[in-house]
Amino acid sequence: MRNGPIPGAHGRVRPLTLLGDPVLQAPCKEVTDFGPELATLVEDLFATMYAAQGVGLAANQVGESLRVFVYDCPDDEDVRHLGHVVNPRLVETDGVVIRGPEGCLSLPGLEAGTERYDHAVVEGFTMTGEPITVHGTGFFARCLQHECDHLEGRVYADRVRGRRHRRLMRQVARASWRRPTWPTQGRGELRDQPPPAG
Repeated sequence: MRNGPIPGAHGRVRPLTLLGDPVLQAPCKEVTDFGPELATLVEDLFATMYAAQGVGLAANQVGESLRVFVYDCPDDEDVRHLGHVVNPRLVETDGVVIRGPEGCLSLPGLEAGTERYDHAVVEGFTMTGEPITVHGTGFFARCLQHECDHLEGRVYADRVRGRRHRRLMRQVARASWRRPTWPTQGRGELRDQPPPAG
C-alpha cells in the first residue's frame, strides 16, 4: 500500500519545450522562493513526465528557467528511485564511463549512444528547503547527469561526437516535430523557434 500522495496527481501536464527553444540552451536560475509556486511546478513536472512516459524532467523542458528536476527512474538492479531536486549540484561522478543509449523528451523519438559515468552524486534541496543528497548508479546515474546537464543549458546531443553526432543531427532534421526551415548551428543544436505546442 502506498504511503502519501502520488507525485503529479494534482499537477497540470504542460507542453514540452523542444530542441531549438532558447530556454534549453541557457543555464537555469537558482530557486530562491520555496513557496507554493515551487510546489506547483514540481507537481506539474511529475504530471508532464508521466504523461510523456519519461524517467526524468527538468524545469526548462516545460519552459521554466529554474534549477529543478524530477525523476522516477530505475537503476541497473531495477530499484526504483523517485524524487525531485531543487538547486542541484552534481558533486561527484566516477566509476566506469559507459556509452549507452540515451533519449530525451525534448528530442522525442530519438536516441544516441552517449558516454556517462556509472556513478553520480547530486546535492540539493527539496521543495520545502530541506537539504538532500541523491546517489545514483547505472541507468539512474545516467538520468541524474542528464538532468543536471539540462539545467546547465545542455542536451545529450552536445555530448555525442563524430559519426554518431552527424547521424543524430540527420535524424533531428527529419523529425516530424522539427520545422524544415530550422538551421543547424554551433553545438549541433537548432536555434530557431520550436514548433507550436500541442
